[in-house]
Amino acid sequence: MQEIFLGEYIKNRRLELGLTQEQLCEGICEPITLSRLENGKQTPSRNRINALLQRLGLPDDRYFALLSQNEMDISNLQEEILADSIRFKRASNKDRSAIRAAGLQKLEQLEKLIDKDDRITQQYILSCRATFGRPEGPYTPEERLDMLMAALRLTVPRIDLEEINLGWYSMEETKLINQIAISYDMMGNRKKAIDIYRQLLKYVQKHYKELNRYAGQVTLIAQNYARELVMEERYAEAAEVAELGRGVCVEYGHYQFLPGLLDLLGGCYFYTGDIDRCRALYCQAYYIYAAINNEHDRAILKKEMKERLNMELPY
Repeated sequence: MQEIFLGEYIKNRRLELGLTQEQLCEGICEPITLSRLENGKQTPSRNRINALLQRLGLPDDRYFALLSQNEMDISNLQEEILADSIRFKRASNKDRSAIRAAGLQKLEQLEKLIDKDDRITQQYILSCRATFGRPEGPYTPEERLDMLMAALRLTVPRIDLEEINLGWYSMEETKLINQIAISYDMMGNRKKAIDIYRQLLKYVQKHYKELNRYAGQVTLIAQNYARELVMEERYAEAAEVAELGRGVCVEYGHYQFLPGLLDLLGGCYFYTGDIDRCRALYCQAYYIYAAINNEHDRAILKKEMKERLNMELPY
């Protein structure tokens, strides 16, 4: 079996893409740290290695590292916070307050565990705060956008939303850009949101070397992009994007965003007059929402089915 050192693996991919050490590691670590990693003289923390691998479009789950107890505590807490954020987005309004309180409490615990120069985890904390909001409720769209841009600039200080294709991003950074597009939509600037999604979808399709590892991110962006196109009544384009996302979901077994994409496809066919296909897709989406306990989106779809098709399902 061929053996290859992590530093050599990173260096070979960096050179293949024509990147300098400074371009790759900006916002993640100092160039001297990357140089030592490539030469096998130093191993940075796991979150920095993950970010470097993701910017290169490489899988970040094929190397082994010995973690300190503190790193393990940070990783476990991040997983709990991620689970809370997913539940928060799916919950009905009456259930969100308790989930928000739990998530914010865990973010405070996480802040106490990290080093002051850990910009990657600081970025994660700030983006999660933008999602959960204040203890008393959500931030305004403008406040949310400011927080997300501040989080992104922690590791991508020269980000240009007009030229996203010129940068190199980790998966967390692409998630932030996706959230920034959502904020523009919340502020009523749908044109800006659509432009960001268009660029971002092209970026992840081009730069992520192994799509199965990043399929979830592709489908998330496709879902949000298609939704914006529907709101602009660009139904043919929306259906094309949603169908791309649906195909990735099925091919790579990433079903988290499948019901949302089916829901959007159903809406596209409703507006273009194909009622039979609309009805079939709505039914599929409705029952998947129910199966994964996504009561928020299921309730919205139930209302739409009644209003558009005079259709009610038994559960």
